[in-house]
Amino acid sequence: MKAYEYSHIVGFEETSLVGNVYYVNHLYWQGRAREMFLRDHVPEILEEMERGLALITLNCSCQYLGELKAFDQVTVRMFLAAITQNRIVMRFEYWRGGLDPELVARGEQEIACMHRQGSGLVPAAVPRALHDALSQFAEFAMP
Repeated sequence: MKAYEYSHIVGFEETSLVGNVYYVNHLYWQGRAREMFLRDHVPEILEEMERGLALITLNCSCQYLGELKAFDQVTVRMFLAAITQNRIVMRFEYWRGGLDPELVARGEQEIACMHRQGSGLVPAAVPRALHDALSQFAEFAMP
């Protein structure tokens, strides 16, 4: 199973007084991985966003399995877990680098594709380019 990978080196500003990574940074890295995926695989999405497309985060979660600290190298792996109508669910794995990589967290994020209409939002189909790009990283057989 192929994953989209985002690599990150932990900085001091991401740690707590105790010296481990502050928990909210894992959620930030999910968002960053999603943005870098769009940049790398669907750069034309910016034009669609300028025409009213909105990618709305509905849910996000993270299960912490191990601690990270300053200068740890983390690879966030993103997989497509589900795609239906206007909803996309992505699954994330956080691996501490090195000779023997260690799974230190798991996460999930659900987004909805919406279109700005007046002062509100209405559901919109997942753009074809986004659908096709995500299909490369699906955990299931895509139609």
